[in-house]
Amino acid sequence: MDPAVERLKTGFEKFKTEVYDQKPDLFEPLKAHQSPKYMVFACADSRVCPSVTLGLEPGEAFTVRNIAAMVPSYCKNKHTGVGSAIEYAVCALKVEFIVVIGHSRCGGIKALLNLKDGTDDTFHFVEDWVRIGYPARKKVKDECSEMPFEEQCGVLEKEAVNVSLQNLSTYPFVKEAVANGTLKLVGGHYDFVSGKFDTWAL
Repeated sequence: MDPAVERLKTGFEKFKTEVYDQKPDLFEPLKAHQSPKYMVFACADSRVCPSVTLGLEPGEAFTVRNIAAMVPSYCKNKHTGVGSAIEYAVCALKVEFIVVIGHSRCGGIKALLNLKDGTDDTFHFVEDWVRIGYPARKKVKDECSEMPFEEQCGVLEKEAVNVSLQNLSTYPFVKEAVANGTLKLVGGHYDFVSGKFDTWAL
């Protein structure tokens, strides 16, 4: 068998022996249902798994991972995979928090900052996807143009989270839950270079 595939199997056996079999009180209820408190949007970057970095147990977080942890605005004809996840989390699972987490040295954020108007995209999907954060890019370009590129990226990592939080408010069921006080929107940033995690409210 391919060693990379074997690595997955041995990883599962370790999890089953050391975690699953050792925590029946955690896993037995999960066989019947889930009731997570959090919905988490995180980047697909292999270095920033939110379950690992935030110590989340199975059943605690309904998680969506994509390039740069972007949340598009409400649209019934586009990005329906993200929209359906938000709707299910809010309307069916009744999550109490939606947390959007950016991170240091994010390739998607660098791609967003590097966008050149009028030039062809390099990828089939990436540039079009990160354009969700274009308002954040404009703000950083307007306010931080004197900064070096890497520092601009650091600012944009957080500003893009704010755009995603604002976009969440365009979903009618999110807006209603927030207005009713049953849902809170939270921004986060994980800096794996300095080992810091910050959070803020919209």
